[in-house]
Amino acid sequence: MNDATTAQRLEQHVRQLAGVIGERNTHRPEALAAAQRYIEQTWQDQGHEVLELPYTVAGVSGVNLEITCPGSAHPKQLILVGAHYDSVLGSPGANDNGSGVAALLELSRLLRGRPLARSVRLVAFAHEEPPYFFTDRQGSLVYARAARDRGDDIRLMIALETMGCFSDAPGSQHYPPLLRRFYPDRGNFIALVSNLRSRRRMRRLAKAFRRVSDFPMEHLATFALVPGVAWSDHLSFWRQGYQALMVTDTAFYRYAHYHSASDTPDKLDYPRLAQVTEALAEAICLLADEGV
Repeated sequence: MNDATTAQRLEQHVRQLAGVIGERNTHRPEALAAAQRYIEQTWQDQGHEVLELPYTVAGVSGVNLEITCPGSAHPKQLILVGAHYDSVLGSPGANDNGSGVAALLELSRLLRGRPLARSVRLVAFAHEEPPYFFTDRQGSLVYARAARDRGDDIRLMIALETMGCFSDAPGSQHYPPLLRRFYPDRGNFIALVSNLRSRRRMRRLAKAFRRVSDFPMEHLATFALVPGVAWSDHLSFWRQGYQALMVTDTAFYRYAHYHSASDTPDKLDYPRLAQVTEALAEAICLLADEGV
């Protein structure tokens, strides 16, 4: 693997999504459709077969996109990795969630052709941001409900959310009350966040991540009511009884440009995002081979 190449590709994806396309949501449907086409074309160029999953709920239409890297020994057992491709109203969404989508697109490149015992499925979700969050119109909830209805054996869902801000400055990391006693005050790490039910599988991913990388990583399993803990697409899978977690730079606890017009591509740390993405790819391969 090559960190520099991965970093360049990540930056290219983010600049396309948040720079060329820009703000992308139902208030700017042409931009949202352009983001969808970019993801789909990128996956096709990588050699993946892309499944379009359109839906309409309460008069709102969306399109989720899916690809699968098949496993050979246990193909029906799934590790699902997802990221939402819309941005909040008024923001170009470079970090939220251009960084997550960019990581998703690089994971698909890194996993393409890798021998896997269990299947890894990657999904780009529509409509995560308000006013759709925690409603029936949220793309990931539509997907999770359909997966439950199909009986999909999703062993772990991993949501990639706001991943590109890192800082070595003292005091650059903030927390909900009480947690600051137990975690670093520098925002130079990636975080794995889960509910209590998913904590064992989160720890398996954390252990695998540390086996393949020395990049700083922290993990937390706690109550969904803690602000930020449930604020992404993993919540949709919790609601359907699946075990799931979020990979994040902790968003507004670190990133000053969260949900603002200043969330632009120049704010992200692409070399460190590349290290995280490459480590995640290797850790996911370990889980696919060894079980989760």
